[in-house]
Amino acid sequence: MQSSHDQHSASVDSHTLKQWLHDGGEIALLDVREHGQYGESHLFYAAPVPYSRLEVDIVRLAPRRDVRVVVYDNGGDDDTAARAARALAALSYTNVRQLAGGLAQWQRDGYAAFAGVNVPSKTFGELAEEVFHTPRIGARELAERQRRGDDLIVLDGRPFTEYQKMSIPGGICCPNGELALRAHTLATRPDTTIVINCAGRTRSIIGAQTLINLGVPNPVYALENGTQGWYLEDLQLEHGARRRYADDVPQGDVAALAQRSAQLARRHGVPTANAAQVQAWLGDAARTTFLCDVRSAEEFAQGSLPGAQHAPGGQLIQATDQYIAVRGARIVVFDAEGVRAPVVASWLRQMGWDACTLDAGSGAVLVNDVSSAPVPAVTVLSDAQLADALAQGAQAIDIRPSMRYRMRHIAGARWSIRPRLDRLPLDPARPVILLAEDAALAAWAASDLRALGMPDVKANTGTPESWTAQGIPLESSPADPPDSDCIDYLFFVHDRHDGNKAAARQYLAWETNLVKQIDERERATYRFPGSPAG
Repeated sequence: MQSSHDQHSASVDSHTLKQWLHDGGEIALLDVREHGQYGESHLFYAAPVPYSRLEVDIVRLAPRRDVRVVVYDNGGDDDTAARAARALAALSYTNVRQLAGGLAQWQRDGYAAFAGVNVPSKTFGELAEEVFHTPRIGARELAERQRRGDDLIVLDGRPFTEYQKMSIPGGICCPNGELALRAHTLATRPDTTIVINCAGRTRSIIGAQTLINLGVPNPVYALENGTQGWYLEDLQLEHGARRRYADDVPQGDVAALAQRSAQLARRHGVPTANAAQVQAWLGDAARTTFLCDVRSAEEFAQGSLPGAQHAPGGQLIQATDQYIAVRGARIVVFDAEGVRAPVVASWLRQMGWDACTLDAGSGAVLVNDVSSAPVPAVTVLSDAQLADALAQGAQAIDIRPSMRYRMRHIAGARWSIRPRLDRLPLDPARPVILLAEDAALAAWAASDLRALGMPDVKANTGTPESWTAQGIPLESSPADPPDSDCIDYLFFVHDRHDGNKAAARQYLAWETNLVKQIDERERATYRFPGSPAG
């Protein structure tokens, strides 16, 4: 049995890790730096699990406590991976190692690092376009066809919140995971041209190819470069649009739609499991099984299977690493009607995942004991109590996202982030109040502060509006914290939506170049029809 000290210092070198990533066994490779650092440069298969959220997210992303886990940070004097290893050991993860030398050593050893987010999924989208020759339409041509009044419809494959930020004029929100069930209710005539768009490329390609794979009679195109391509052509985007699919699908349509999806699933070798089989998998201590409910948020909110996570189908394909951190795990996807899940599973299998559908869907009866990490105790103050505490000299530390702090924060509050709390010059004799959007994040940060010798730490989860209502003065600081400290924010991914054309061009160049960056072993994990592994 390893001592706890040995457990924390256990490491793995780059060459061994590279072998592990391709040996077929389960492995959770966790980048425990903050989101902005991860987005600048990370390992291809790394799941983003920032230290500031580690205990909140890890059980959902890697539920099996003895799964092989590797954590890494920048290397050098960065101790984030060591902290993460200790935190994981405290949560009873028993097989955790740190990447020796971190990201810096990985690159010195000749291995690639990747910028951006959701890289395996986005690389898959680019390869899918190459393999399937997905038809595409440029922004100028689409705008011209719209101007002429052609018989066409634009379906936006992103979630409603993203769609509302900016969309193609006239576009209707129909997230990719819903297309198999709902596209026919929006494009009711077989000769109506359907154009699928997203913000960039991946969901445009996957959405369009989904309809083509299903054999819809309509002409289908992906909008090349999505809303960014539209914006780069100096065309106007809509903001705040509210058009979306109708919730109801005619009941008489469902049987034929389910048959169409089942045929697609068979073509891609998607297995179907019954509840007894899935129950046995959930009891298998040697393998991880994820239950993914691919229905809409509204459907999920009405109840789901025990231990299932909400993973809307389009997003599960687009951002698999935000739902599943264990390579080699089983994924069981389900819906209510057998139309959406088979399509999602067909894509996951092409991405190299061991994915199947659950035959009884959300109506299955399963027992699944899922325990999340117990959250440390922290006193959460009301806004009125916060105002009193500040008046009596409490130290306010704002751990909300850096961009929210810049926009508006309590006057005199300092911004920080959990891995850097030890850099704050705090007075142990005065109470500390953590300002957070999530009480659980505050609780874990508070426990770190107590370990640093701050005995009196409380939290508040108010908003600028609720603080103002209590008469607490606020201020803005557009340049504070400075960009270099905003390790939670990835500028080049976000700025492309904020009127920054250079950022949009950089982003699209990055996305189309991903295929050139991967090595043969990474490419071989994708299983397209007709490929040796497919």
